[in-house]
Amino acid sequence: MKLRTRLIVSFCIIIFVPVMLATAALWGFGQLQMREIRQAYNVNTDPYEYLTNSFQVLSRFTKGDYEELLEVAREDPQKLEDSDYLWKLNQELAEKYSFLVVRKEQELIFTGAETVPEGLKDFDHEGSGGESGTYVDEDGQCLIKQIDFEYSDGSEGSLFIVTSMVKMLPELKGMVVDMLVSVVLILVFTAGMLVMWIYKGIFNPIRKLQIAAENIKEGNLDFTLEPENKDEIGALCQSFEEMRKRLKDSAEEKISNERENKVLISNISHDLKTPITAIKGYVEGIIDGVADTPEKMDKYIRTIYNKANEMDTLINELTLYSKIDTNRIPYNFNRLNVAEYFDDCVEELSLELEAKNIGLAYFNYIEDNSVQIIADPEQLKRVINNIISNSVKYLDKQKGFINIRIRDVGDFIQVEIEDNGRGIAAKDLPYIFDRFYRTDASRNSATGGSGIGLSIVKKIIEDHGGSIWATSKEHTGTIMYFVLRKYQEVPNE
Repeated sequence: MKLRTRLIVSFCIIIFVPVMLATAALWGFGQLQMREIRQAYNVNTDPYEYLTNSFQVLSRFTKGDYEELLEVAREDPQKLEDSDYLWKLNQELAEKYSFLVVRKEQELIFTGAETVPEGLKDFDHEGSGGESGTYVDEDGQCLIKQIDFEYSDGSEGSLFIVTSMVKMLPELKGMVVDMLVSVVLILVFTAGMLVMWIYKGIFNPIRKLQIAAENIKEGNLDFTLEPENKDEIGALCQSFEEMRKRLKDSAEEKISNERENKVLISNISHDLKTPITAIKGYVEGIIDGVADTPEKMDKYIRTIYNKANEMDTLINELTLYSKIDTNRIPYNFNRLNVAEYFDDCVEELSLELEAKNIGLAYFNYIEDNSVQIIADPEQLKRVINNIISNSVKYLDKQKGFINIRIRDVGDFIQVEIEDNGRGIAAKDLPYIFDRFYRTDASRNSATGGSGIGLSIVKKIIEDHGGSIWATSKEHTGTIMYFVLRKYQEVPNE
């Protein structure tokens, strides 16, 4: 759930849930209290009337006693002169928080409470038949029911049922207290549920993010941060997880690069040591006079020259590798005619391979001699030379040959360079374009190398928008394939 939705839901819960629960609590407590009041006071009313018209409701509490006394006053008024009878009635009324007062002429001859309203001596509520009157004095408001009768000696008498309006009924007080407590509990419950919901939806993911950040700070990237929800924090967790993966990949790549650099240094050191040792040996031979004939001197000098060329090639590979590693290979793309370009390349290669007693065959199967490509001629030549050099390095036949074929494959031209060397094992074939990968683990002087030649080839071809792959069969030979996109004119609209 999104944070915006979560906030809207929280707002609605804060507003509506307490109101609904409080309403339900009020209704429930009202029903409970009214049931108790009905049972205690034998009145039939509803909670709404009890709360809005409490004067009428309180009047009903003593209605039965009033009617009983009214009948006694009519039929047997002498009982109202009996103090024992009056005290008995007063005790019953006390349970309803009322008391009796009896007046004879203007004197109060019976009072059922320690303090009574002083105005009762002169109070007169006309037409009291079943109705109630009120009296207000300094102590508060009283509900008074008056019954007039005549004493046996002929004097006028009045009996009053007095209910104090100031003293709230305990049931009403209890109901109010219960309702207040219920509202407080409802608010606490609602707040607790919201806190738990928000804590689970917001603070738990934030805590996980904090733990993840501490792990990253300590250099530990071997953990997983799974988003719990599809909200803003979940998206943040997902972004944080992707950042962790990238940091881990970057760290692993850095370690791999450092390892590869160490391998490169080791390879270059080993491959430079061989020609340097040879050069040193032949120079010492010249100094010591071993090359005592013009033929030996010429041989020694040529060998020194060839070894120096090997060193120069290794240094050039190292320089190019550093440019590849930093994506700074200098390209100068031009439109090249395929037939003319490869004719020139083959012509140059044929002289070099002929000197090494290696046969070279060239086949151009493209019928249209005007086909062009966009390429850097120098870098493309480096690709061809590296592949040919690799083929020459691993030729193990008495009569070696290399075939170069050019084919038209739709929007691309395909170049195939085939040799009859010793081939590449199936387990090594997928890795031959990886940097520093060498199928020759012995690293002898005949097949040594830095291990970056084919990786350079792959990088250059891919930068030209093409691709390269190989097929091979051990003891039979290898075929290198690479494709380059044709140049096509874009028509003007």
